[in-house]
Amino acid sequence: MRSLATHKDPILTAAEWQRYQRHIVLAGFGVAAQERLARGRVLVVGAGGLGCPALLYLTAAGVGRIVVVDSDVVEASNLQRQVLYCEADVGKPKAKAAAEHLRALNHFVETVPIAERFSPDNALGLISACDVVIDGSDNFATRYLIDEVCAIVDRPFVYGAIEGFHGQLSVFNWRGGPSYRWLFPTPPSVGQAPDCSQVGVLGVLPGVIGTWQANEAIKLLTGIGEPLSGKLLLWNALTMTMQTVALAADPRQRLVHELPEDTEKDACPSIALEIDAAEVDALMRYGPVQLVDVREDWERALGAIHPSLHVPLPKLLDGDEGEALAGLRPDLPTVVYCAAGVRSLQAAELLRRRHGIGNARSLRGGMHAWTASGH
Repeated sequence: MRSLATHKDPILTAAEWQRYQRHIVLAGFGVAAQERLARGRVLVVGAGGLGCPALLYLTAAGVGRIVVVDSDVVEASNLQRQVLYCEADVGKPKAKAAAEHLRALNHFVETVPIAERFSPDNALGLISACDVVIDGSDNFATRYLIDEVCAIVDRPFVYGAIEGFHGQLSVFNWRGGPSYRWLFPTPPSVGQAPDCSQVGVLGVLPGVIGTWQANEAIKLLTGIGEPLSGKLLLWNALTMTMQTVALAADPRQRLVHELPEDTEKDACPSIALEIDAAEVDALMRYGPVQLVDVREDWERALGAIHPSLHVPLPKLLDGDEGEALAGLRPDLPTVVYCAAGVRSLQAAELLRRRHGIGNARSLRGGMHAWTASGH
């Protein structure tokens, strides 16, 4: 099995020989594999729970160039599982904070931080310039976008997912093997798949899955071992049980040759419903905006965006919100918010479908993002 990286071999310095000595003496690895790592290029999308351990081990292993893409900032709640950061990083852009720590870990590795959202505008260029993609994202829109572009430019991506006490791992788009869309043909509807801010996640879980993602990337770059292509690994942290499910390529799935104009919208309907904190701030500065808080009473007591209408999500779901929403005007911009932007997606969709508020949008990242933006 040949290496993915094909440009000119670097010459390992004496310092690198000393640093990677345990790899070099490892039977079945040796100098050749270490040099393949040194010329390898990895794109890590998302520097969160999965991205942090993957970045640490890829950097320590000596991958030549690592690009990390993440538009978020470090929050205190991240530190329970995102072990690349420390308390002093709270408030800093994740991509830049990650790069600082990774450079301190291994100066031989070129670390490129991109503090932007991974989107159709930059996806093709970023993935084309790498050998392997690691999916450390936390939303379906990004995951489907990675899958589409990897199919177009023929790059493998290492998939990882976590929820509660459970993790998943696989390698997609590797040498004609299954893609993510073959496993999950259609994304879940808005609110069907809650994130860790709602259901929680055991802190060590992303550490394990993210480390395994790094392991798969190293195998792909060096040509050692057997990648987890055509298989889905399922792990239960509570029972320490592991199951590997065989996957088969579905010939009915279309071959992707170009990125559709509406890829992101098609991948996850929630994207069209979202609005950034900066956009909300601009709207509030230049005209009236209707704000709807769908959090619980105790959450609102900790802080809110004023003025805003308070209608907890359970009321909306139960259909017990008619009187509370009577004053909303369909002609005014309407922004719904919660703690992290998940419940508000459901609420915005309900306002559009059930109450005729066609411009209702969800504040991306919720109160966390609003507070982090300086409000």
